[in-house]
Amino acid sequence: MKIYFFEFPLSIADAALGTTIEIPTIDGGKAKIKIPDGTQNGKQFRLKGKGMPFMRRGDCGDLYVQVKTEVPVYLNKKQKELLEQFREIENEKSNPSIKKFFQKAKSFWKS
Repeated sequence: MKIYFFEFPLSIADAALGTTIEIPTIDGGKAKIKIPDGTQNGKQFRLKGKGMPFMRRGDCGDLYVQVKTEVPVYLNKKQKELLEQFREIENEKSNPSIKKFFQKAKSFWKS
């Protein structure tokens, strides 16, 4: 099976809130992918039949798109204020991986 792999940079806001992205395909066209809210860095989406063509068969393999969430390098004053407010109201449900990490660390140090 021939596949085609594509990394797509995604903003934190788009990963958290969800969006629709448009990516180039191997045939020169474009494909839309609905990114659900809460999408984590490294998540892969598969587009059947949008990858590399098979020799002698006429059909195509799959296209895999991997999300690469980007953290902003520069924040203006308003963006910093909003992120500070967000940090203050975050809870354990917002970041399940962080919660799991601290639970494991806590149980490790109790042992």
